[in-house]
Amino acid sequence: MSLRIARGTAVERPRSIGLFLLLFSSLLIGSGSARADLPAPSDDVAAWFETFKREASDEELYRFLYAMPKGGDLHNHLSGSIRSEWFYDLALAQSDRGYRYYTRVKINNCRSFGENAFVENPYLMLFVNVQESNYQRLSACEKEEYLPLNELNLEEKEAWLDSLRLDKAHEGRDEFFQTHWQRMGDLYLNPYLAADALVLNMQKFGAEGLMYLESMIGVLGFIDSNGEEISPDDVANIYRTRLRDADALATGVEVRLQVAILRFLPAADEALRYLYDFVSRHNDLFVAVNMVGREDNDKGYPLRFLETLRDLRRTNHKVRLSIHAGEVEEPNSHVRDTMLLGADRIGHGINLISDPDTMRLMRNGAYLVEINLVSNLLLQYVGDYSEHPFPEYLRTDIPVALSTDDRGMWDSNLSDEFFVAVKEFNLSWDELLLLSRNSIAYGFLPEATKAQLLERYETRIGDFARQIAARPKAALSSSAQSYGFICDRYQLCEW
Repeated sequence: MSLRIARGTAVERPRSIGLFLLLFSSLLIGSGSARADLPAPSDDVAAWFETFKREASDEELYRFLYAMPKGGDLHNHLSGSIRSEWFYDLALAQSDRGYRYYTRVKINNCRSFGENAFVENPYLMLFVNVQESNYQRLSACEKEEYLPLNELNLEEKEAWLDSLRLDKAHEGRDEFFQTHWQRMGDLYLNPYLAADALVLNMQKFGAEGLMYLESMIGVLGFIDSNGEEISPDDVANIYRTRLRDADALATGVEVRLQVAILRFLPAADEALRYLYDFVSRHNDLFVAVNMVGREDNDKGYPLRFLETLRDLRRTNHKVRLSIHAGEVEEPNSHVRDTMLLGADRIGHGINLISDPDTMRLMRNGAYLVEINLVSNLLLQYVGDYSEHPFPEYLRTDIPVALSTDDRGMWDSNLSDEFFVAVKEFNLSWDELLLLSRNSIAYGFLPEATKAQLLERYETRIGDFARQIAARPKAALSSSAQSYGFICDRYQLCEW
């Protein structure tokens, strides 16, 4: 019998010892794994939390933060938010709509030498996924490189799962930007899969107390099971229909969507014009345009889009901007320039710390920085959390909120972001509440809806505080769920 101690790792134990450990573990987990000597109940929750932080185990702290009501996730790429296991199950479930997927498991050198290896879908890459309509267009030689996704053996399936997440020490920014999206291939060109993935994220986020999700989602390039293009307007209606289903409504999570442009592509300006108009026409659900992609590709510099946006604002009044800026190690003016474009929120903002004039402008202001602690570490924009500027922003009154970015590829969740923030930066109770309030207050929501969400948040966090004051042990979730990141970095692997 094997007892799993971390993702991808197992230790062989005698059956009797293994059963004893599993039974003992289940008793602990069933009680929330909380000690009997948590700090005494107190009406002063802020003071109680300071004592709790000092005395609690990491597991107790995680269970507490998982149970804590949270505001919103404002920086969420849907395509990157799908955990590998979810992607696999979602892909197989699409057979009901006629979709069948294949993945490359070997390379037979079917193509001649001298071809371009730097295209969007390079040939020499394993676990590239295609749907059947594209599989049928391959040569006989290349077809032999692929297997139907549902026919992978256990070893192939595990390798497939790992191919869509950063799970090894040597993997970082280049692995993420240059292989993950390419491997994903046709999997994310199915709007029904995307809609189901959105609802699955709502369910998982709702379980950890989230109230609002603002996700970047695709509308361009989608195809049906025959490979025929689905128009962006039809894609939007597929999302609307899915969000009206009972299981989506049952999550209690309010949702708005953004569309993204890849900032460094030659046709990025044309894409911006199209998507700006698209958001304006679908403003009941879509609220913003976001510019994404590696900032170290200078073809995507912010001011490239200044005149285009000024022209678009002459005729449109409903579209907001939340743009990736400052997601680099070296100093530049991207955060300042992004604000000049009209952005209300800054994605990442790591190098804002190197621009003191812009920092002063943002103090107590209308612009929020979307902080992604797990992402910034795994993509090596910071070598260690001691280098991260988040506490400087937070404690000099620059508006910030925690978010998950591509949490499926990090194998993480929003509770991980809060856990890292508390562990690494000693957050106070008031700071935790501020982060959640900001993540609603700076959302791109109608003011009436925003006011309702803020009121609901105050009610929920008030109830949570009263629970702490009455019976602290009950404030620790007995059903907390963590994934690979928190296991690998903090050894919180068994629940």
